[in-house]
Amino acid sequence: MSSVSQEFTRVVSGMRPTGSLHLGHYHGVLKNWIKLQHEYQCFFFVADLHALTTHYEQTDVIEQSVWDVIIDWLSVGINPGACKIFIQSKVPEHCELFTLLSMITPQSWLERVPTYKDQQEKLKDLDLATYGFLGYPLLQSADILAYKAGLVPVGEDQLSHLELTREVARRFNYLYGKDKGFQSKVDEAIEKMGRKNAKAYLKCLKAYQEGGDADALETGHALVSSQANLSLGDRERLYGYLEGSGKIILPEPQALLTPVSKMPGLDSQKMSKSYNNTIALREAPEVITHKIKTMPTDPARVRRQDPGTPEKCPVWEWHKIYSSTSAQEWVQAGCTTAGIGCLECKQVMLDKVLEENKVFRKQAEEYINNPSLVKEIVRDGCEAAQNIARETLQEVKTAMGIKF
Repeated sequence: MSSVSQEFTRVVSGMRPTGSLHLGHYHGVLKNWIKLQHEYQCFFFVADLHALTTHYEQTDVIEQSVWDVIIDWLSVGINPGACKIFIQSKVPEHCELFTLLSMITPQSWLERVPTYKDQQEKLKDLDLATYGFLGYPLLQSADILAYKAGLVPVGEDQLSHLELTREVARRFNYLYGKDKGFQSKVDEAIEKMGRKNAKAYLKCLKAYQEGGDADALETGHALVSSQANLSLGDRERLYGYLEGSGKIILPEPQALLTPVSKMPGLDSQKMSKSYNNTIALREAPEVITHKIKTMPTDPARVRRQDPGTPEKCPVWEWHKIYSSTSAQEWVQAGCTTAGIGCLECKQVMLDKVLEENKVFRKQAEEYINNPSLVKEIVRDGCEAAQNIARETLQEVKTAMGIKF
């Protein structure tokens, strides 16, 4: 059950700097970010430190990749007026919190993260026998916990990383959440709730701690959240007391599942640079035209007069993303009767891709021609991020007894 209260409604998400982004990134991640930035307090960062966990020998491309990623974000509609954009390494609190959390995180927790062995298997050509690679899921936890993020947009394949973050937060609160005079402060907070609400709170506490009633825990959280006369510290203690721990210093974030991307590569596999089947967000129009016109089609259509099956053609998946309903119906009818050729079919979808690409390239021009504006946006984002992360770090250090 969540220990995230109404005070913690921040969304935090990051992306490694791998160079220019492609349409898979746009449809799989960025369109979701564009929506979230208008609904929550969002912090989006370029995870340059994470790039070092696997490519520490290829650092010469990281800086340019960072700026390419940020310009791509801005070109598609990530709005610095609605969210904060920053660079991970420019907020050193990420590293410091990572170090402090590493003191309490069992090594076995890191070794059991599914992607640890998966990535070692997939990236055999790289030397990944490093502490940084083993610990990168914990660095991700620090990225999230530094902002007391309540929600983290993730795909299903990343849920194990978020669960590690929740476990680390839970362990930290258990170890350090009971500040001096904790019980008396809890009693005072319960008294502030008034007799009726206090009775209801204690009833929820008993039902959850003695009977494991998850509904009682949820009701108790809602009851605490509704008390306008409680301080933030009171609420955190009451949340923690309800769950059987101490004060919630680091709230457990919840997963905000990202819709599965339906944007395939040019060959119908997952769009990925390693498969050489991508179209970059700001790709040159003539390159896009060549790539789409040479896309593989239904192998049954050897000749122009051969009828085909759209569902067996990689181009059809692109039509489902870019073409209107009427255009899709036209493709279905024309392909199955051999009424249209493959180039005619591709052209309808290609026009839409080029139309979108034109918008991206035009919006990117403002930032490409004004690098000082991009740096100002990042500087502002870094400052806002650091102000919050610094506060969290001070709380963490105080709880651990090292804030002298």
